[in-house]
Amino acid sequence: MITVRPSAERGEVQRISAGTGIAHSEFNPSTDESVHLLQIWILPDQQGVTPCYEEKVFAPESKQGQWRRIASPTGQDGAVTINQDVELYATLLTPGETRSFELRSQRYAWVQVAQGNVSLNGRSLEMGDGAAVSDETLLELTAHSDAEVLLFDLA
Repeated sequence: MITVRPSAERGEVQRISAGTGIAHSEFNPSTDESVHLLQIWILPDQQGVTPCYEEKVFAPESKQGQWRRIASPTGQDGAVTINQDVELYATLLTPGETRSFELRSQRYAWVQVAQGNVSLNGRSLEMGDGAAVSDETLLELTAHSDAEVLLFDLA
């Protein structure tokens, strides 16, 4: 499970591998501040791994102007490690800014809008929207407001 918190501790990513079993809960300890988080479940590539936990904060500057790798099978570029052939990227965009991503052959993508409004290859997406992408090699993302977007590069 990967938890991405765009608002509470901006850029915080937690990775939990339940493996052979864990007990886990999420809650907001504040009585007057809201929390915006995404909880993402990715099935592992093997069963019975040892349970583990990892947490990292990715500064907003590291996602501005680029796709910042935040999860990968090897922890490449300081990303959290996951047990699956998935690369997870995050980016921050300002209105009018465009970001491209080239998918390798035989790959798919999921694009999740965490905040803001964007268009993906000409299709409008708003906060909370997700888009499954197949049979595309180039993804063009354009922001219509300040936006935070996650991109899953999938096998």
